[in-house]
Amino acid sequence: MSGKIIRTFDAKSYTDLLVRYQPKPIANEAENEAAMALACELEHSPMRSLEEELFLELLITLIEKFESENYPIPAGNAASMLQHLMDARNLDKSDLIPVLGTETEVDKVFVSGRDLEIDEARKLAEFFHVDISLFL
Repeated sequence: MSGKIIRTFDAKSYTDLLVRYQPKPIANEAENEAAMALACELEHSPMRSLEEELFLELLITLIEKFESENYPIPAGNAASMLQHLMDARNLDKSDLIPVLGTETEVDKVFVSGRDLEIDEARKLAEFFHVDISLFL
């Protein structure tokens, strides 16, 4: 035996999550904000269970569906993509400093229009809960 812990799915625990939060298709911005807050809370949970992982995946799917229907993403470069996502969430450039590291790095993306590095694209995709391909 390798000593690796095998996580097993607990249907009752997952059912309890579903009953507690009652996920459904997101119908408006308030529901979307609530879903994003819950997703963020789960994502930052240090000891997420398998059931919470699956619930988080469901939640992200619901968020992505709502946002793709209500905030269609225009074709463009990384800077235009970032601006679109920031506008949809009422964010400004300063909100990206913790993600990209410095104000200078944020400005480089917007001013020079430089392509994002893979690591930056991954961090932004995680931050906005979108597919990394939007930034590459």
